[in-house]
Amino acid sequence: MEKLVHITHLDVILEGMLKIPPSAQGLVLFAHGSGSSRLSPRNNYVADILNNAGLATLLIDLLSKQEDEIYQTRFDINLLTDRLNMVIQWLKKQPNTQNLELGIFGSSTGAAAALRVASELGREIKAVVSRGGRPDLAMDTINRVTAPTLFIVGENDFAVIELNQEAYVHLTCFKKFEIIQNATHLFEEPGCLEEVARLAKEWFNKYLNRKTNR
Repeated sequence: MEKLVHITHLDVILEGMLKIPPSAQGLVLFAHGSGSSRLSPRNNYVADILNNAGLATLLIDLLSKQEDEIYQTRFDINLLTDRLNMVIQWLKKQPNTQNLELGIFGSSTGAAAALRVASELGREIKAVVSRGGRPDLAMDTINRVTAPTLFIVGENDFAVIELNQEAYVHLTCFKKFEIIQNATHLFEEPGCLEEVARLAKEWFNKYLNRKTNR
């Protein structure tokens, strides 16, 4: 199933693409980074790999077009967290998603929102993957994350590696840190995005698939 969805909150309409393959056990919610959108070719590539592995995905814009044009709003982690929470509550009410194990794939500032939500919802979130994320922006709650968490960073994304290493120390859940060789922030180098997708697929399959997790 592939469906364009609209989630309304007050005067904001969030648009997303929901894909549910047959017999899906889990769903991965994508939290995009600053300046990105649900149309990001990188996240769509990863989502396709997850779909082919039997996982459902929802790629959704957490900000309206007008909000995304404001630089400060892109880094409003509280707002992004509220919107992500809102999307999760919507998913829990939909007949075709409410029984799926939930994971979050966050990139850039979206990773901070993912970790904030995971710290708030506890066991409701089964796994988190951060790609080139800014987990340092969730440092105030990161120690309360219980979901198994994977950090993926590029070898040549120097500033972000340091920020991830600082945040990683504060994680008390099961965790893993992966550095993709030769990769920069957007993982545009040959083979790098493929490696991101492989790592994410293995992580989510392990923690969202009831058949392998029980």
